[in-house]
Amino acid sequence: MVALSAANIAEAGQLVEPLFRNTPQFHDPVLDQRLGRELVLKVETLNPLGSFKGRGASYFVRGLEPGREVVCASAGNFGQGIAYAAAARGIPVTVFTAENANAGKVARMRSFGADVKQFGADFDVAKDAAREYAAADGRLFVEDGEAPAIAEGAGTIGVELAPLDLDTLLVPVGNGALIAGIGCYLKAHGARTRIIGVCAAGAPAMLRSWHDRTPVTTQRVDTMADGIAVRVPVPAAVGWMLEYVDDMLAVEEATIGRAMRLLRETTGQLVEPSAAAGIAALLEHDIPGERTGTIITGRNYLRETG
Repeated sequence: MVALSAANIAEAGQLVEPLFRNTPQFHDPVLDQRLGRELVLKVETLNPLGSFKGRGASYFVRGLEPGREVVCASAGNFGQGIAYAAAARGIPVTVFTAENANAGKVARMRSFGADVKQFGADFDVAKDAAREYAAADGRLFVEDGEAPAIAEGAGTIGVELAPLDLDTLLVPVGNGALIAGIGCYLKAHGARTRIIGVCAAGAPAMLRSWHDRTPVTTQRVDTMADGIAVRVPVPAAVGWMLEYVDDMLAVEEATIGRAMRLLRETTGQLVEPSAAAGIAALLEHDIPGERTGTIITGRNYLRETG
């Protein structure tokens, strides 16, 4: 496992493409009232990708040689980020997704120039196919949760949140790069903020890995929150999380749906299920801290809850 660097995260705060940086962070009084506490929302949806993934992709792609094809697997947002960042440098990108990947996200990856190959029943099957495809012809395989630069780019969110001195920060956990990058920066700068990861109960691999202190694979995932539907943890990301994360929680599907509706009713934001995980945690768990924050990680593409 290659260690993350708080210095690199600070550097990324200056080098990540400006349109992904300094995103809105605010609290909504009506949402605060409904939740019974002040909640700072860090909104990462107002960019061409509709998610935070452009931060890590932008920082990572800066270090690549032009011309060599990049291969990755994605539920949708990571693939968009890599495709968008690579296009600006003339780097070809192939993204593997599951056969049932969100159609809106697949279309957007293709619109950014990616060759999208849909393969297998879930993200982790698609990732195995992507790794095999890359190895066959010397292409560069990049894994979200393994490449330090991706986590460090995502960690620039921590740079922007640090001045708020939050009691608790709730972070949706997929492959773990986001929470690891944020945690690295905040812990290195002496922040007292308690960092809590949130997984879907139907995709508990990262939760179990953190508790058992080793990667734990599950046989299946069963959640509408495709952005955090991890079945096979990345060992490097688990190691980072053990170092920087204070607690991990799981939230049920019904609670994720309630959180999505609550956010829409109070702030007008239509978000993907994984983006509402932090709010779902507040609805389902007794979480300490008067001043809490969460990250709205991605907007909704053709997906609603009833």
